[in-house]
Amino acid sequence: MVKGIKDLLFDTVINILAFMLLAVVLFALIFVLSASLSDPHMVVTGKVVLLPKGFNLDAYSSLLKQADVWIGYKNSLFYTLIGTSINLFLTMMTAYPLSRKDFKGRTLVTVIFMITMYFSGGMISSFLLIKNIGIYNTLWALILPGSVSVYNIIICRTYMQSSIPFEIQESGKIDGCSNFGVFFRIVLPLSGPIIAVLTMFFALAHWNDYFNALLYISSRNKYPLQLFLAEILVRSQQTSIDAMMSEEELIAAQRQADKAELLKYALVVVASLPFMVVYPLLQKYFVKGIMIGAIKG
Repeated sequence: MVKGIKDLLFDTVINILAFMLLAVVLFALIFVLSASLSDPHMVVTGKVVLLPKGFNLDAYSSLLKQADVWIGYKNSLFYTLIGTSINLFLTMMTAYPLSRKDFKGRTLVTVIFMITMYFSGGMISSFLLIKNIGIYNTLWALILPGSVSVYNIIICRTYMQSSIPFEIQESGKIDGCSNFGVFFRIVLPLSGPIIAVLTMFFALAHWNDYFNALLYISSRNKYPLQLFLAEILVRSQQTSIDAMMSEEELIAAQRQADKAELLKYALVVVASLPFMVVYPLLQKYFVKGIMIGAIKG
């Protein structure tokens, strides 16, 4: 009876905390979306709480009319698709042998990999390396440096060890499969949840990559979306108000400042839209994969 009461109390507290967290996240999402669809003056004066007020699409119209946004979308999609594909291939190919019991030396290899998680050459040495190997100002500068994540390799390896019985792999070898055959015919089909998790991790990292693009990309036609959005935001906020302005000029400057505030919310929506659409489709795999890969074993 005591154990049952404790379990009920624990579940109740967890549910309340989860509900509070959900409410905070939902409020932020709804507010950003509503603010981006509202009248700028209503947003600045704090009259927008949940529902849009003074509905208008001026921020989106102004944003989508800029050719840079479409160039950035195209580049970011390309970087995300190519980069995520390479990340998945290298991570799965590395995690598979590390998960096999018959791989001698796998513990030593794992330790060597983990050492790289604690030591880095730093920004200057990384920039010089990118420059010297000839991939500066190319798509490879945004893909190759982070093509393998040791943390994700460990998650993937743990999933394979705990969720794919080694006996199934041995049965494949008995039936004549090579190591590549076991990997592609047995391991990959059973790794759907962890592949979904890794896809989300890698895709988010590539889509939101801002700093690496700022360091390694110099041509505007290769900028990802995040750089263009930051540039548009900074440009829209460069509104100076001078005491010597006329009344009409002050009103126009204030409207421009209000519009810049509204544009900020529209930028968040535009940048987040792809993953807001994709995530619900992968949610069940994401939850299952992250729980098994990070906790079991």
